[in-house]
Amino acid sequence: MRKILTTLGAACAAVILVATFTIRTIEAPAAEVEDRTVAPAVVGGHMAAAANTFIGTLSSDQRGQGTWDLDAEQRFDWHFIPRERYGVVLKDMNAEQRTAAHGLLQSVLSSQGYLKATGVMHLEGILGLIEGRPDRRDPEDYYFNIFGSPSEDGAWAWRFEGHHISMNFAAAGDAPPSVTPTFMGSNPAVVGEGPNAGRRLLGAEEDLARELLALFSSDQLRTVILEGDAPRDIITGNARMVEFDTYQGLPASEMNATQSHALMLLIEEYLNNASAEVADAKMQQILDTGLERLHFAWAGSAERGEGHYYRIHGPTVLIEYDNTQGGANHVHSVLRDPQNDFGDDLLRQHYEEADHP
Repeated sequence: MRKILTTLGAACAAVILVATFTIRTIEAPAAEVEDRTVAPAVVGGHMAAAANTFIGTLSSDQRGQGTWDLDAEQRFDWHFIPRERYGVVLKDMNAEQRTAAHGLLQSVLSSQGYLKATGVMHLEGILGLIEGRPDRRDPEDYYFNIFGSPSEDGAWAWRFEGHHISMNFAAAGDAPPSVTPTFMGSNPAVVGEGPNAGRRLLGAEEDLARELLALFSSDQLRTVILEGDAPRDIITGNARMVEFDTYQGLPASEMNATQSHALMLLIEEYLNNASAEVADAKMQQILDTGLERLHFAWAGSAERGEGHYYRIHGPTVLIEYDNTQGGANHVHSVLRDPQNDFGDDLLRQHYEEADHP
């Protein structure tokens, strides 16, 4: 049972945030203190083995389509809109290749994350039926690309991408893999008709944020709410790097214990899409850089069914969520790391420590 303890004292804001929250289980005696040092990564090894299994199923033509040098510019050419893509597309794979492709996803995602990722593809087909144009919404139009040579101790990366999803992974040595940027979208946010009516793929991302918003006082809300209108999309888009110059919204150092706890539950919903080891390592990084440095901001309406946006921003994490399109029934969300998107910091440390010319 892995726990992130939270000792929320009343002495000062810093003590409130010297905390231990639970990624998988939130039960913990207030006085318990746990070492969250992550053991040498096994996920990276599993991921490399799964990638090599996938590559081994590909024809020479497919390898030419979906394998690249690690420093190829295509590695940073990511997006979540419908567009022409490169890579090995799911609909052209045989059963063995599909099995290996799904195995690659499962090697680094939690069961929650895997079900969300495959749920995005399923929703694409549902959207096609709702719109009456299934030819344009293809649930198999999703692509795999591998950059570099997958190994347990070397540097390499890969991406899974299509409409409403872009997952970018990087590994180097025995450190836990990088898993950002990770974009997930849901259109519709709530399926309104047919046999899937009522389905909410990214419902927790909204519900947990609303629970947090409801905890703030009127004075706090004046800082939390940036604007009455929500932006039409996530602000960072598909930028190569996060470029927010300042933090906006309410800092966690000005939240009480209940509010801080709700904030962490919301962050965990995003982190827990990755395997337990990766999620723990990321949470430890957030703890190490200081929970008091996190900021929560909201824009748009607080009423359900109306356009809204929120952002969580700190030195090592950025989360954006936007639901404004399609009559506020179309979600875009992203998890990013201002210091380590595409494994930038991970790869830099790897090359500094390794014997490279």
